Amino acid sequence: MSEQETPNPVFAIEKIYVKDLSVEVPNAPQIFLDRETPNINIQLQTKAQGIGEGLFEVALTATVTSKIGEKTVFLVEVGQAGIFRVQNVPSENMDPLLSIACPNILYPYAREVVSDAVTRAGFAPVMLQPVNFEALYMQRLQQQEEAAAKEAATTEASGDNTIQ
Repeated sequence: MSEQETPNPVFAIEKIYVKDLSVEVPNAPQIFLDRETPNINIQLQTKAQGIGEGLFEVALTATVTSKIGEKTVFLVEVGQAGIFRVQNVPSENMDPLLSIACPNILYPYAREVVSDAVTRAGFAPVMLQPVNFEALYMQRLQQQEEAAAKEAATTEASGDNTIQ
């Protein structure tokens, strides 16, 4: 195939939407009378799956938990998702695209939904800090490589003790 016949890569946003939204204030109304400053814990998770020819759903889940001691002030979980069209992209670029580029697109929407949900629950808004999804991706790859190396070492070590 000549250079002119090579199809151009396609990356397009088809749809961005809130897939899941949960707000819990289990200790209301008493919790609104508590004047202590709560601790806030934020967890992020991404998931990508193919949903059709060249179409992928990427979901970014943000879980924000606010506690005073052991008492939960509020818990907000947002599943911000998008459908992305990805075509003619080399396979080695797919995982970084779905794990870095797509979450970078979804994150500002998730931040807004979290802030709005916390405010509507009666609390001061929580603004999620910027996230470096590339660093998270590289960290995940390193953990996978270390786990694979450890598994290979364990298999090798156990292989030495096999009686034939």
